[in-house]
Amino acid sequence: KIGRKRKASIAKTDTHFIFAVDSDSARYRRMKSIPAVLANAALLLVFFSTNSCYSFVTPRTDVTPLRKLSKLRAFGGGAAKIPSSPDDRDNQAIKAVKAAISSPRNPSLPVVECEFPPLKALNKLGDGSLRSATEAEQANLAFAVKLLKSISPLPFMGPNTWLLTSSSASQSFMASAKTKSKGTGATLHSLRDGLPKTSKGDVCVLVTPSSSADYNAAERIASTGDVSGVVILNGYAKDTRSVPSGATMAYFYKALTYNSQVAGYLIRSYPGKWTTLDATTKQVLSLVDDDEILVRGTNTPDLRSAGKLVQTSVDQRAIRARRS
Repeated sequence: KIGRKRKASIAKTDTHFIFAVDSDSARYRRMKSIPAVLANAALLLVFFSTNSCYSFVTPRTDVTPLRKLSKLRAFGGGAAKIPSSPDDRDNQAIKAVKAAISSPRNPSLPVVECEFPPLKALNKLGDGSLRSATEAEQANLAFAVKLLKSISPLPFMGPNTWLLTSSSASQSFMASAKTKSKGTGATLHSLRDGLPKTSKGDVCVLVTPSSSADYNAAERIASTGDVSGVVILNGYAKDTRSVPSGATMAYFYKALTYNSQVAGYLIRSYPGKWTTLDATTKQVLSLVDDDEILVRGTNTPDLRSAGKLVQTSVDQRAIRARRS
């Protein structure tokens, strides 16, 4: 045991030295080999390394590192949900498209499809008026710009990108696309001028293709083996053979009507399943895979089963309401 005098001398020790136990004599002696500052630092290091509850800096979990498309961070769509707003819908679609580009269901044919009503008022789409068509085109262009910025937020982040327009795009649309795409770093190219001269790893976003020539061009670009993805955004005049069956439907959002009212939705957010939801209760009515809903040999979903589920859900809810 150390006596009181020894304890007092230890307490008054010069702060430039530390004490160590002599294993032979079991007595304390001063050591001048390590300054107190370094010793304290070493002790703190040991202390914090063995006590995980203490930390000087909280680690960041929201930082996206610089990476090329081969390592594009894909926040997959997961379970589908009804978008609460146009911005929420856009965010869902962008995440799903990025997931599909990163890991398409058919790597040899990286055609990625994205289909949703571009206008907030659903009844404006396809009503035949020139004004509605123009509004839809501008809405699709705005989403394309947002998608391109997400894929390559800075020139040194992400792959080279292309904004492709239909071979039948009007001059006014081309002028608008030129203005709005300036901040994206993407190269604007009209399919009227032929196929773009893409490089390895490029990503192309084709806005509202409207002819068989446009869809064929998208498939040819994807088949070269160079690009990482060709995104077809809200195609017009599309039939079951416009998009090849090996393509990936990244995002699909369609309202299902019953008795002239929106009664449900069919949503696909890749890599999640095709989800049928009740518009009123938000209840999930079914979850199916591609091979269960796509028309054979196409990339087009068969809406009949989802429509029947929504009708049944509405009818059963009405029966329960009458009984109560």
